[in-house]
Amino acid sequence: MYGALDISTSGMIAQRMRLNIISANIANQNTVLNADGEYDPFQRRFALLSPGDGESEDGLGVHVSEIILDQSDFRMKYEPQSPFANADGYVAYPNVDPVIEQMNAMEAARSYEANISAVEATKAMYSAALQILA
Repeated sequence: MYGALDISTSGMIAQRMRLNIISANIANQNTVLNADGEYDPFQRRFALLSPGDGESEDGLGVHVSEIILDQSDFRMKYEPQSPFANADGYVAYPNVDPVIEQMNAMEAARSYEANISAVEATKAMYSAALQILA
């Protein structure tokens, strides 16, 4: 009975997680040290969405099935004075492009809003059905 609400709710949860990942990417766009203080540039992450609820075979909706590290090349900046510079004087910075992240954030926000609209429409249909039955 509540399948339509489950679908929209799962979509909102998936988009919220996607926004959290995008936020982490933006926050770490210049991070070159890991938690232990060692040189290890941050790698961009993105969510892989899959159909279903992730728990049952016939689940409805969508879920984040995996968070994947972006394997694209790091941004190289010429900083020969840096202790992290390679032999040619370049330092590897995270492969995060703030413009792409902002576009992804806008897409995720719009998808979240679309799911909210679907929830509202579903609630209105259920309300109308209950009024007809009463």
